[in-house]
Amino acid sequence: MAMTAIDIEAAIVAALPDAAVTITDLAGDGDHYSARVVSAAFAGLPRVRQHQLVYNALGGRMGGVLHALQLTTAVPQGASA
Repeated sequence: MAMTAIDIEAAIVAALPDAAVTITDLAGDGDHYSARVVSAAFAGLPRVRQHQLVYNALGGRMGGVLHALQLTTAVPQGASA
């Protein structure tokens, strides 16, 4: 069974409690999503490490129950990048 947008958001927020998460279903099929994740935890980290934090939050579900996730990460305004 595929992950829902609510499941994706919940998994990310469980690992990054301060995260502001916006999920978009790109194809309307519940299988291809875009996520924008804004968290102070990303401050000072390279983009690759930021993405790894999000993928780790999803607990290995990428490529399985979560087929595709277009990911954008950012540090909140006012936080050190």
